[in-house]
Amino acid sequence: MTSRARSRRRGEGTKRQGGVTAVAAKRRRVGRILNALKRVNPAVRAELNYQSPFELLVATMLSAQSTDQQVNRVTPLLFSRYQKPAEYATASPAEVEQLIRPTGLFKAKARNLIACGRALSKHFAGDVPRTMDHLVSLPGVGRKTANVVLGHAFGQPGIVVDTHVQRVSHRLGLARSSDPERIERELQQLIPRKQWTKGSQRLLLHGRYVCTARSPQCPSCAIYWECPWTGKSRR
Repeated sequence: MTSRARSRRRGEGTKRQGGVTAVAAKRRRVGRILNALKRVNPAVRAELNYQSPFELLVATMLSAQSTDQQVNRVTPLLFSRYQKPAEYATASPAEVEQLIRPTGLFKAKARNLIACGRALSKHFAGDVPRTMDHLVSLPGVGRKTANVVLGHAFGQPGIVVDTHVQRVSHRLGLARSSDPERIERELQQLIPRKQWTKGSQRLLLHGRYVCTARSPQCPSCAIYWECPWTGKSRR
């Protein structure tokens, strides 16, 4: 091997090593961030009220372009009226629309709930499936909703990417993409698999209550010193 070839190989090895080192450092930083958020919110859970995987599925579908608090005000009456997928499958669109109207986008959501009830009844014997591929095959169910159900109802690790997680990930420099699925993949590389559900939920809650879109609460932020965002206010 010529000296030039040896030099080129050493250079390539250094690049690879530098890349691995950079990723390892980023993972350590994410670990510090999640540990700090865990100290603030140790018993993290989904803020939607539900008693079964199906109720969580319905509530999460309703939460699109709405708030968990608003959904929780609507679901008690909805769940008392419709309890099983088969009951949604034969429901009156007008009645479902009226029940869920306060959550917004009620016509589209009603269509999806009825269609989802039909799909669950026809293809899954009325049970909520436990795989990503099957969940996203349901009308009105995307990866965000599927990950909520997998993580909180079935204990399967899943990273939920909503607008809050997207915003916090960008401000912390953990992800660059604006595409939720790509952000999910980027976070999967940084967060240990066993922490995907609770870790992403802590990022979500941090974005919902502290790192808000407008007037973020920087002075009280538990991860202030880990945040490189140029828009943060001084302590």
